[in-house]
Amino acid sequence: MPSDINPEFVAPGDPPRGDKMTFTLWRTLVILLLAQFVMAVDFSILNVALPEIGTALGFSLSGIQWIVTSFALAAAGFTLFFGRLGDYVGRLRLFVTGMIALGVASLVGGLAESQSVLLAARVAQGLATAMVTPTALSLLTTSFPEGSLRDRALGMNGAIMSAGFTTGAIMSGVLLDMLSWRWLFFINVPIAIIVAIMAPMVIREPKRETRLGRANLDMPGAVLVTATVLALIYGITSLGDHGAEAVFGVEALILSAVLFMAFLFVESRAAEPLVPLAILKRRSVLVGNFSGLLAFATETSLVFLMTLYMQKVLGQSGTITGAAFAVLGFGTVMGGVFAPRVMSAIGTKGALLSGFALQGVATSALILLSLDASASMPILLVATFLGGIGNMLAIVGFMTAATSGLPNEQQGLATGLAILTQQFGITIGIPIMSAIATARMTSLGGTAGSEPELTILDGVVFAVMVNVALVALGFLGAMVLKSEEPSRGRQQP
Repeated sequence: MPSDINPEFVAPGDPPRGDKMTFTLWRTLVILLLAQFVMAVDFSILNVALPEIGTALGFSLSGIQWIVTSFALAAAGFTLFFGRLGDYVGRLRLFVTGMIALGVASLVGGLAESQSVLLAARVAQGLATAMVTPTALSLLTTSFPEGSLRDRALGMNGAIMSAGFTTGAIMSGVLLDMLSWRWLFFINVPIAIIVAIMAPMVIREPKRETRLGRANLDMPGAVLVTATVLALIYGITSLGDHGAEAVFGVEALILSAVLFMAFLFVESRAAEPLVPLAILKRRSVLVGNFSGLLAFATETSLVFLMTLYMQKVLGQSGTITGAAFAVLGFGTVMGGVFAPRVMSAIGTKGALLSGFALQGVATSALILLSLDASASMPILLVATFLGGIGNMLAIVGFMTAATSGLPNEQQGLATGLAILTQQFGITIGIPIMSAIATARMTSLGGTAGSEPELTILDGVVFAVMVNVALVALGFLGAMVLKSEEPSRGRQQP
């Protein structure tokens, strides 16, 4: 029977051990998880500090959102391009380049004295994220063969990303109180240096079965897909933040649709397409990414809704709000730890279905939230904890489904699609739920009445109902995924 470990990935003197982690794999995993952790922290660490940064650098209230949006546009817009570029120029090389870029951009952001410099640094951080995140994941999926080892690695990757997202939210308040907002940027610098130095010494990039020439990189496709994602995210975030008054919001969505049609036309005729359209016909890739989009959009937007509820309805402080979300973070970490065991027992499809089911039931309990903090806080804590477990089961299932069964030379593309799905879900979830809650509040007469807390509560609960419906849609989508044997029985092809 073939071993679960490809000898190519085993260090000299470190023989295969069935489904056991070797020393070489552990070193590789630690470096990649450290990089993913700092990327996840970056997604959330500035949220609490936005008002203080805006005041320090003179941003208007409407302009503060660009501190987040500029990062999201670059990170999501260029993810697929850099994921595919790594297949051509080498994933490890692009991974190290991205970590160096992150360190430089973070240093510049921490030293910024003007709005333009800060926004330029945020764009550079987004580009660095677009380089590092897909290449780190593709290095992980190509270093760990399909089966229990890869499931375990993806589970730990999901857990560490969730821990990073939660840590960022908590750390931001601590650093703001003890130091200043600039340290939210500076903290990335030493980690980026460590990873950039250690990665070439530790990670052994697997040999690709075919050599892809740089001259064959599909630049027209790369430009079109990047422009498509940029226009789409700009349109959604603008409409979510400003509604019908958004500048070029609807126009951006129309432009995105036109660009996407042009992209499909170019890809169908390119000799070496950026996205071989055949990969989108694979049920595991299509269903996996659809499930991942809903998993990320629902959970990140739920954090926003619960923040609104705790601070605007219950009047809780930022510190207490951050502490409450530590419970959610603990739940997601547990979900990541247990996900490989769940997939070993019931397979990828089973993990997706059970994850969405648990998340949906837990989120449904939040419909019972009220103005009474003593009655509502236990519901919130238990529901977000269990929902975090379920959400992480679904996310690990999504990552496994979206990257399985593909040759090494397409792993950069597959992980690029998966990371694009992740960042797109994170980016659009909050503005969409914000728009739904705001529309509900407006229909009730806004928040200027005698009971504004009640109006906000109604808007939040209505948005939670929509959130539950989206989780149910993810469950239904996962049902069409082809059933497979549990990962315990799968061997590397």
